[in-house]
Amino acid sequence: MTLQQINVPDSIKSLPYHDGSETLIDTANDAIEAFMLADQTVIENFVTCDFHLLDQALTWIEQSHLIAGNRFCEWGAGFAVGSLLAALRGMESVGIEIEPRLVHEANDLAHSLGSSSRVYCGSLVPRDVEGLEDIANEVRNVDTEEGDVYDEIGWEVDDFDLFFAFPWPGEHGFFEHIFDVRASTGALLLTYRGREGMNLVRKIS
Repeated sequence: MTLQQINVPDSIKSLPYHDGSETLIDTANDAIEAFMLADQTVIENFVTCDFHLLDQALTWIEQSHLIAGNRFCEWGAGFAVGSLLAALRGMESVGIEIEPRLVHEANDLAHSLGSSSRVYCGSLVPRDVEGLEDIANEVRNVDTEEGDVYDEIGWEVDDFDLFFAFPWPGEHGFFEHIFDVRASTGALLLTYRGREGMNLVRKIS
């Protein structure tokens, strides 16, 4: 891999929340709760992360001048709260989600908040990822089929500057592999790792 680990300090937890983010997160959590209570079919792979910590991580990345551009992509977006938080900062922000019901809910939420963020339905895996077959055998909770959603978005993987994902335990390598193979040099991948907090890597070549 050609990835550089960037230490995300625990001190990010003391950063103030971005203007409007608390209202955004509260609205999103209400929508998520309503969806979970109303839906009769459980979406087993839908798990929410710590949105407040994500907001603080995005603030820290901005303040540390780590990001090279303005395009954000959330892999496995769910309700796309990450994409919404990025858009709140003025970023060109999209999410990719395989479950149509979640795509519908996420775009409804974005519309209700007046956000420019949009979620696209499809596989986050782009075409022709070298070595995908081998690493896909280790993944159980992510759709590993290659898709054409980037054609619909109008941007390729290497057009994005910052990616965010919440992988299941043991599946971080899958996301890092796709990022390493297809992202542009200088791009960042931020992942939420539960109790371990946020993890950040940069592609360096």
